[in-house]
Amino acid sequence: MVSERYTRGSYLEKNPSWHAEDSEWKALQVLKMLNRRGLKPASVCEIGCGAGEILRQLQARMDGNVVFKGFEISPQALELCKTRANDRLQFEQGDGLARKDEHFDLILALDLIEHLEDYFAFLRALKSRGEWKIFHVPLELSVQTVLRSSPLLKSREAYGHLHHFTRETALAALAEAGYELADEFYTLWSLELPAKTFKSALLRIPRQIGFRLNQDLAARVIGGCSLMAMAR
Repeated sequence: MVSERYTRGSYLEKNPSWHAEDSEWKALQVLKMLNRRGLKPASVCEIGCGAGEILRQLQARMDGNVVFKGFEISPQALELCKTRANDRLQFEQGDGLARKDEHFDLILALDLIEHLEDYFAFLRALKSRGEWKIFHVPLELSVQTVLRSSPLLKSREAYGHLHHFTRETALAALAEAGYELADEFYTLWSLELPAKTFKSALLRIPRQIGFRLNQDLAARVIGGCSLMAMAR
């Protein structure tokens, strides 16, 4: 089963930090979305919370009365989460979807649906669990990734990405799962986070130029961005 890469430790072997180094940046994107909509949730849940660092970063920046809950299927990642737990930040193993007794003001699904075999079933099950949802979806389908093909294969092998999206297909998936879109914007991780490879560094110049001129076109042609979407 695909999920065994997360439950048996092979994902941790390939990604020992569980991407915690990117968590502050992701938390800032979530706060940007909340500020754009003027929302101040009292309870925040993250499904597939990884090492739990995004929730820790949000807790440090949000009102002191907000409570946080993280769900994670990986026992290895849950051990990383435990070091970040406190009285208002709790973690639990599982996907959280069976817990019908819990309802949240805001649910986060950040860099998650691309890992799921049946992301439509997940989206439909998630819909009733909270008032607002924020999704972060890597937009890996672009002209340059399709022509090269190796970036898509790498994301599948190293990161477990089973599905690849454009902005349009990601938004269509949300609509088809019954969500009403409230807001969305590109997040430019390739320009705002440290480059991890020499090729990524080389692509920064054309990406900087492209995203200044036309973000939609740059996303389709050269990529290097993700979609942050809020829906209910």
